[in-house]
Amino acid sequence: MRRLIVTMLLVTMAVTAVQAQDKALMSQHQKRLAALLELATTAPTDNERYLASEQAVGELSAALEEENSERWQWQLPRVASVLTSPDGLLRIFTWAVVRDNGEFECFGAIQFYNDREEEYQYLLLNDKSEEIMNREESLLSASNWFGAIYQDIIQTSHNGKTYYTLLGWNGVDNLTERKVIEPVIFRGGLPQFGAPLFRRERNLRRIVLEYRNDAMVNLSYEEQFVEEVQRDRVKVKGTNRYRTVEKRKQHKEKMIIFDEVEPQVPGMEGLFQYYVPSGLELAYAFVDGKWELRNGAQGRLKDKKLNKAFEPLPKTAPAYSPR
Repeated sequence: MRRLIVTMLLVTMAVTAVQAQDKALMSQHQKRLAALLELATTAPTDNERYLASEQAVGELSAALEEENSERWQWQLPRVASVLTSPDGLLRIFTWAVVRDNGEFECFGAIQFYNDREEEYQYLLLNDKSEEIMNREESLLSASNWFGAIYQDIIQTSHNGKTYYTLLGWNGVDNLTERKVIEPVIFRGGLPQFGAPLFRRERNLRRIVLEYRNDAMVNLSYEEQFVEEVQRDRVKVKGTNRYRTVEKRKQHKEKMIIFDEVEPQVPGMEGLFQYYVPSGLELAYAFVDGKWELRNGAQGRLKDKKLNKAFEPLPKTAPAYSPR
């Protein structure tokens, strides 16, 4: 019995030592990554910012190679976004480098549970957003990614299948910005960006809102009011005729709510530097495995700032001040 107790004690001590070592390693990775991400934002030249970002990619890759890295609770600077799905099976890291001319390029990685391999894996994200022609219809992968800094992750399910939907932002350049609704599903154990989940809009695999860079465009997931019109046929008293009576009803529902954008003046279709909010709020509610458009959404509840730890990058890189 004494030998058994001693053995159990030694095993417990060994496990504790390994856990402490894992924590120390991940803390070192986090510290180095945080410093590199700050530098990728604040360094004075394109070359220095890109070099810092490339080194951040390498540091993040090394961290995600560590055993049990999926359990680590990351604390990174506000220039980067780290989102984890409620089920813990998907985590995505995103940030951007702003060039001297104001153009953005996004970077990141996606860590996920591959149910085929029964293990956590990761893939680096390669921003190809400026090369993707049919951007709302294309089926994409980590290596061919419509770059964005993600601000929220929504997990939904239907008939035993899990769906993830990302809400993102991209500063693009000095003329426009973008917001994107990006569904993620898994095929063969690997993540696929874009899915035909938008009811009423055939072939769309993502929603892209591109607009003038000084316009205020909302994209959020929260509980809001939706108004529905119920039409009933009512018999006119004393006659055999019927008339249609409309009743407007409101209820609260969790949904993706966003501003519709359109050209300021006719004839500017496709020139996104002229797009601004139309004044109409639209919304998607998840119904029977699809995002269903709700035209009667009204954003009357108090706004919630998305991903409070995230702040959009400025259009030009700020002056670098050494610490």
